[in-house]
Amino acid sequence: MILLLILVFVVGVGGFLLDRSMPRVDALSSYEGRIGDTPGTNFLIVGSDSRMGLTPEQEAEFTTGGESGADRTDTILLVHKPRGGDTVLVSIPRDSYVPIPGYGYEKINAAFAFGGAPLLVQTIEESTGVHIDHYLEVGFAGFAGITDAVGGVEMCLDNPMTDPLAGIDLAPGCQTLNGRESLGFVRSRATPLADLDRMNNQRKFMSALSDKIASPATILNPFRSIPLARAVGRAIAMDERDTLIDAVRLGLALRGTIVTTTVPVGGFGDLAGVGNVLYWDANDGPRFWGAISRGEPLPADLITSG
Repeated sequence: MILLLILVFVVGVGGFLLDRSMPRVDALSSYEGRIGDTPGTNFLIVGSDSRMGLTPEQEAEFTTGGESGADRTDTILLVHKPRGGDTVLVSIPRDSYVPIPGYGYEKINAAFAFGGAPLLVQTIEESTGVHIDHYLEVGFAGFAGITDAVGGVEMCLDNPMTDPLAGIDLAPGCQTLNGRESLGFVRSRATPLADLDRMNNQRKFMSALSDKIASPATILNPFRSIPLARAVGRAIAMDERDTLIDAVRLGLALRGTIVTTTVPVGGFGDLAGVGNVLYWDANDGPRFWGAISRGEPLPADLITSG
């Protein structure tokens, strides 16, 4: 019993210090006309392509391509935890053509470049009708650091994946990816369906990483848990109102059965001054977001990936 109490105390103090050390972002600030709370709990996870904190050697190792101006969102994931039923993990394509408040129609990831996290959140809320409750952001170095801290993550590839731009050359079959390889895996578009395959790979990896983090082999092993806590403290920025408990809730929401899907796609286009864009389906898009905003199960015909 005494050892148990000591363990609880150490974990509690460590959690408190970790929570105090994590960077904060004012992502969920109020704005005029913001929609009210919607059923369930919604987490927005943003993978930023920020190079902040990377040395020139790490930029070369991770094949980031160097500085690229204003930070952009390389990944946008919405995790919807309903009051009952399975968690829904939605990929929002970064080339989605949506109205950005104050800027007109643009690619959705431009909102992050124009106005950071607050404008991205507002853009998503106004485009979907879904209220965002929690916000987490992770950059290149943080993603790789978390993966390495848990000893890598196993992924099974049906086909080889070679992409010099992402810095990977992976053979088919099941294998444990380290931080550098994992970063390339979730960034690569060198596949037949390009961005759609990339989003599917991101969802698969997020689920596998969450399982690895929450496993007893990680939590009860100080050689894994302590480096992981340090990596998380350096890697993840949360909204000013969020706490480490919210990050734990996200991890729990991503365990077990998860419905993984992408926003229904209506087509693609090339626009002058904007480039290649993706359109949400004019009929299925509103049905999709309407079900989530009402806390209802997604209709089977709107689930676009397993």
